[in-house]
Amino acid sequence: MSGYDPDDERRSARAAASLIGLMLVALIVLMSVAPAANAGTPCETRTMTPARIADAARTARMVVEELDRHDAPVALVSRVGTDLSKHGLRYSHAGFALRDHADGRWTVVHLLNDCSSDGSGLYAQGLVNFFADDLIEQDARITWLPADMSERLASRLANLRHDPLYTPRYNLIARPGSARYQNSTAWVLEHIAATLAQARPTNERAQAYLLAKAHGFRPDTIHIAYSRRIVGGLFGGAHLVFTDHDIGTRLGGDYPVVTVRSILRWLDASDFAIRETEWRRGQRMPAPGPA
Repeated sequence: MSGYDPDDERRSARAAASLIGLMLVALIVLMSVAPAANAGTPCETRTMTPARIADAARTARMVVEELDRHDAPVALVSRVGTDLSKHGLRYSHAGFALRDHADGRWTVVHLLNDCSSDGSGLYAQGLVNFFADDLIEQDARITWLPADMSERLASRLANLRHDPLYTPRYNLIARPGSARYQNSTAWVLEHIAATLAQARPTNERAQAYLLAKAHGFRPDTIHIAYSRRIVGGLFGGAHLVFTDHDIGTRLGGDYPVVTVRSILRWLDASDFAIRETEWRRGQRMPAPGPA
């Protein structure tokens, strides 16, 4: 007969607490409307349907259980919010799931655009809310970083009210390294890159991006034809600023942009992604697929 293992009991208690928390959050969200921010798309007031909340809660439960299996204070979590398949992209948005956050275990911290305006905000959300944001697919991907990078990153994310790597002027196609604008993926990249400075903390966005480049990061290229720019580019709205890029880029239509794919590709190529888990349409994948 096997002996008593207190670690197993603690793990079971944590899992039970996480599931109860997710159920409570799901009930709260069910009685509310969609949040007034999104990752670069228009916001509409709409009631959250029980089916959508159930799907989000199911995804959140899988992610929480996987996060609890590994001793890491933070992990990168990616989701599919907007259909970017015409650009060869799957994941449109990512945030950091923080284990020991003041708002609760495995709270996601991320940058969101304020309803297609030219501004953004930093948000702390539970995983149910994170996956209930009008997503086109309930796919999820978790990426873990090396222990030393994770510790430094978790420390940075503990207080978003004093974030030197945040610029509130939002541009969906922000030029990588831009000092005037930032999008949600650039914010993620720069926070990961800042953890590479071990001796002195990096508190400047330009320096963080240079660190990423020095360690091999290369942005993706998104083509936006001139005809589409005339009628509003990708989605239209004040959140799309073409003049952040030089005239040569605007004439050619090939815009360098920090995407989830470029971040995941960089982490993998640089051996900064020590572990990854992915679900597509509710099924756990044997190995992560294209991002």
